[in-house]
Amino acid sequence: MSDILFATPEGTDRYQKRFTNNVHPTHFRRMGDLYVSSVGLGTYLGNSDAAADKMYLQAVIRAMELGCNVVDTAINYRCQRSERVIGQALSELARRGNIQRNEVVISTKGGFLPYDGTPPSDPWAYVQENFIAPGTFTPQDLVVGCHCMTPQYIQQQLDQSLKNMGLPCIDIYYLHNPETQLEQISWEDFSGRIRLVFEVLEESVRLGKIQMYGTATWEGYRRAPSVRGYLSLEKMVNLAREVGGEGHHFKVIQLPYNLVLPEAFLSKNQRIGELEMSLLEAAKHLGIYVMVSASVNQRHLTRDLAPQVREVFHDLETDAQRAIQFVRSTPGVGTALVGMKQIIHVEENLKTARIALATQEQVLRLFKGKS
Repeated sequence: MSDILFATPEGTDRYQKRFTNNVHPTHFRRMGDLYVSSVGLGTYLGNSDAAADKMYLQAVIRAMELGCNVVDTAINYRCQRSERVIGQALSELARRGNIQRNEVVISTKGGFLPYDGTPPSDPWAYVQENFIAPGTFTPQDLVVGCHCMTPQYIQQQLDQSLKNMGLPCIDIYYLHNPETQLEQISWEDFSGRIRLVFEVLEESVRLGKIQMYGTATWEGYRRAPSVRGYLSLEKMVNLAREVGGEGHHFKVIQLPYNLVLPEAFLSKNQRIGELEMSLLEAAKHLGIYVMVSASVNQRHLTRDLAPQVREVFHDLETDAQRAIQFVRSTPGVGTALVGMKQIIHVEENLKTARIALATQEQVLRLFKGKS
């Protein structure tokens, strides 16, 4: 058992080579020096109870056994229970000797207020007792009653996530939906807050608590520049560069992309210098890895897809597989994250790892209306 408790180039290379005869070569791709799977496991959906915990525990273990070495969560997912289950899964795999910690990439997020175990009967009393009274933040630091990104709060959340998972280091740490703040304050105030948070995250890299950081968004990178809450990837990277220099560790972003939310590929809403381009093009230009959330649109794309989609991806068995194949085959997408807490869905969805990516022509046919 390796005593290196974070993802490494050697560990992830060893992991992908283990599946040489079981997956297609296009399943693994490079995120910097790491080898990561084209399909990752998300842990957002589900009840905050022991039954869902057990399902996720089994699902995470099975996914890693089948060639998925990217697991995504957030401290607020299922009242911190998703993070804790991931820690349990890693411990169990280490005990079995199946998977070493340095073979897998673990990501989490901070920004939204997390409950602890179960939703409290009085949410505001919980916030006062756990955050305001200890001085973690003031009521004025909260935006829309649920989001905070002061340096002290993000540091506290990161430390709690490490504790939840029983890890000394998390591979990717995301600032969770920062556009929640930008919808309420000016860009000048927002960029000042971002700089302070990036200072915390750069220091966390130096201390070995995280390997890299980024932003996990819902609407920010998909909106038109004229819409309040719009995020410019170039500006975000420039803020990281101001804080961390050319060697900054803002290396990855996350946003939704799927058959019904295609903006990351289609919308020319980003600007690099004088050039207008899509988010996926901008990320490639800036050297940012793209994790895609909502690959099956929270289960809505797992059935009753349009006949055209089924025709283009006729070599796949289910609509869920077709939706995932579309996402992971889109040029510029790194990893398609799929919420999976049932082993049957893990096994179904990871069958996509066995086949080649769809061609760019196949992907474009869906947008051009060709049959």
